[in-house]
Amino acid sequence: MRSLQLIQDRIAGGDHAALPMQAKLLEMIDARMRDANAEDFKEPKNFRALLVYGMSGGNPVTVAAAASRAITDPQSLAIAKGVVAYLNGRPAEAIEMLKPIDPMSVPADIGAFLALVKGSLLATDDPAQALALLDEARLLSPGTLVEEAALRRSVGIAAAQGDAARFALASTQYVASYLYSPYASQFADAFVSGVMTLHMAISQDKIADITSMMDSEREKVIYLRIARRAAIDGMMELSVFASAKAELGRNGNGNQDDPRTQLYSSLSTMTSAGVDDVRAKLGKIDRGKLSESDRALLDAARAVAGEVVAPVKSAARDEAAPAVPAKSDDAKSTAEASADAANADLPPVEGAMPDQPAVAASGQAKDMPPVASPPPAPQPAQTTAETQAAVPIQAADAAPVVPASALAATPDAHDPVDAAVTSTRRQLDQIDQLLGAAPK
Repeated sequence: MRSLQLIQDRIAGGDHAALPMQAKLLEMIDARMRDANAEDFKEPKNFRALLVYGMSGGNPVTVAAAASRAITDPQSLAIAKGVVAYLNGRPAEAIEMLKPIDPMSVPADIGAFLALVKGSLLATDDPAQALALLDEARLLSPGTLVEEAALRRSVGIAAAQGDAARFALASTQYVASYLYSPYASQFADAFVSGVMTLHMAISQDKIADITSMMDSEREKVIYLRIARRAAIDGMMELSVFASAKAELGRNGNGNQDDPRTQLYSSLSTMTSAGVDDVRAKLGKIDRGKLSESDRALLDAARAVAGEVVAPVKSAARDEAAPAVPAKSDDAKSTAEASADAANADLPPVEGAMPDQPAVAASGQAKDMPPVASPPPAPQPAQTTAETQAAVPIQAADAAPVVPASALAATPDAHDPVDAAVTSTRRQLDQIDQLLGAAPK
């Protein structure tokens, strides 16, 4: 078991060549544990070896069989039963067996693993206690695979708790010590998700400090993933920041030719005044160098950019039509039919993403209720871009929020300008849904 732990610590430090050795050692230890008898387990260190084997990825059947014939103290047997329940996917039973046992009161080789297991089990029900247990695991086993796993789990729990300081600290410690672990991809997932969750609480400077400790390729990948997620979720300020970081590169080695940086940076400026430049940039992106999901995102982005600059058909039709009495039901039906016809080629899709500007995105968390401001009074000679700016922005997958002022002054469907604004609002909603349909 000491040999197995030595191999696992090398793996945590980035020695991927040790992975086959770990598998072979687990196989050899499994056979030894199956052949061991009750006399072998009378020696306390041998039973501790059985427990460490179980918590190091061992076979739960072997652990259960060996523990059933072992003669040892009740606490050690309780730990064995808890470990078997944990390995067999019975978390409620496992925590019930392990809850009374303090990891700091047992030998360190068992206590570190016990704290890691208990911390993992309590991550959902008692995250504060889980973080404390993961700290104990690190104290009892620094520089090992146990600490690597404890830090990796701490990143996700801190983000779920909204603890930006703890998230940043755990991320910094992980990158400093375990960036080349074969499990670092799981850390990357947790880090990107945490940045999205805590984007209102963690500064861009802090994100840059953490990523600056990575090699340039890993840093670029992290920023690309953040930029993509932020653009799709409508966090435009974060998307602009991450896109710029990914494109800038390090030591003068920019990534301007990477089609992903071009796509994600375009998404973050989709509704800006330079939409024509964005359309040109999107048109030059090589589809063949993108993944299937990014090709779908590119198609959605091109469609949205085209709709942003498209003329408002219903407005032109209404301006050419003669004045109609305000109370005419026929005219009302005609205006509504025209607005529906303009959207006939945009199928309704769930999961809309707001094309909101950076200021709106930075002031609203993803899971907070939408904040909408009343549109300004429309002017007769509005352009398409001005008409779009007059539409209130609302959060993805949320019910529309109607400002009080809008309720007090409902647009008249018979007024040509009001009809144009109403039609444009509907069209923008459909565009949001189209972009929201792109794979996440």
